[in-house]
Amino acid sequence: MTVYALSSGPGISGIAVIRVSGSKTEEIILSLTNGSLPKTKEATLKKIINPKNGELIDEGLVIFFKRPNSYTGEDMAEFHVHGSKAVVQEVLTVLEGFDDCRLAEPGEFTKIAFQNNKINLLKAESIGDLIAAETELQRKQALRIMSGDSSKKFNFWREELINILADIEAKIDFPEEDIPENLSQNIKSRCEKIKNEIQVTLDDNKTGEIIREGFKIAIVGPPNVGKSSLLNYLSKREAAIVSEKAGTTRDVIECHLDLEGIPVIISDTAGIRDSSDEIETKGVNLAINRAEEADLIIILLDPKKLDFKGFFNEKLHDKSILAINKSDLLIESINNKEFKIEPHIISIKDNKNLDKLIEAVKLKLNKQFLKTNNVLITRSRHRLHLKECHKHLKVFLEKKNNQEFDLAAEDLRLSIRHLGTIVGKVDVEEILGSIFDNFCIGK
Repeated sequence: MTVYALSSGPGISGIAVIRVSGSKTEEIILSLTNGSLPKTKEATLKKIINPKNGELIDEGLVIFFKRPNSYTGEDMAEFHVHGSKAVVQEVLTVLEGFDDCRLAEPGEFTKIAFQNNKINLLKAESIGDLIAAETELQRKQALRIMSGDSSKKFNFWREELINILADIEAKIDFPEEDIPENLSQNIKSRCEKIKNEIQVTLDDNKTGEIIREGFKIAIVGPPNVGKSSLLNYLSKREAAIVSEKAGTTRDVIECHLDLEGIPVIISDTAGIRDSSDEIETKGVNLAINRAEEADLIIILLDPKKLDFKGFFNEKLHDKSILAINKSDLLIESINNKEFKIEPHIISIKDNKNLDKLIEAVKLKLNKQFLKTNNVLITRSRHRLHLKECHKHLKVFLEKKNNQEFDLAAEDLRLSIRHLGTIVGKVDVEEILGSIFDNFCIGK
């Protein structure tokens, strides 16, 4: 089967790139150009014609990639044509007319590359992340994973465990011989080292996932203290309705921002107070849940509503910033109040000290991402399989004597399988759909 798709962005553009991959690629090039096959990997100017009626469609560049030296590992071609809707649609219509040729599914070119061992699963995922990157930090993380540092580490652990398993299976094959004590200790020492390295990787505060998905910031506080106004200020648009009437915000309003290269998701929440209104109560519960899930909480108060003790607890202190809005009101009451965390005195209306509040947020973000060069985990499935690998290694290390090594071999096999699933070294067909469905068509 041969697949094709528009690989450049949809809409009008100077140039559009249409990609073709599969066994029919050479036939398609010859039919659409009515001439000889271009030299491999060399952009060649060609007239693009409709083979059914001989009419000229466009004039553009054709690049041919001979298997296996192509992105997909198959014969592949790119048609660089003018990016009008009419030209692109006509080329796609012509391609549709070839036998055993169909429109590619989302991410199918990259999926074919993975299936042909051109890339591993981590690189395939990082390509998708790079395409979806909206901030500088997301771009850098995707490129770092693409470079192969993560897959090298996972593969190193996997190969080391395979070698250890071979030593254990040698004992199983010759049960009459005991494993020498020094070999037994060596095996456990090597496994302990890998287990500890995996634990360090797991203790990363989910930095990789946060960079990929966005750093969650929740703005919480009593009603009518300026939470929606602060959201609008940070997002530089009227994202939320602002009203002097308390309880205007009932649901959670989210804005995705790029804060100096760091992806941020800021949530404006309902004012937290006791209420007999069923809908408002649901909004308050949503606000509390969003605060508990957030990576950072901005607690916003005003001088008349400083008693907000529900959120001043040990669980939230390390991820909280306290801000007091409407600083022109009753400033003396602020000065005489004791707070467990230092407040930022601001005025959203007068644009006072908001720059200092933003700097405090940036400082929290920078502390979170100081060690981004060590990121290995960027998706929840990576974390799940690493946890399972760690669990089986722990069980293996609890085996007390040589007689238990027969059972220990299975624990190592399971550890190896979970590491292999991360990089695609074992059957991962069940997860391919969820990975490549998130790609755009044409990649």
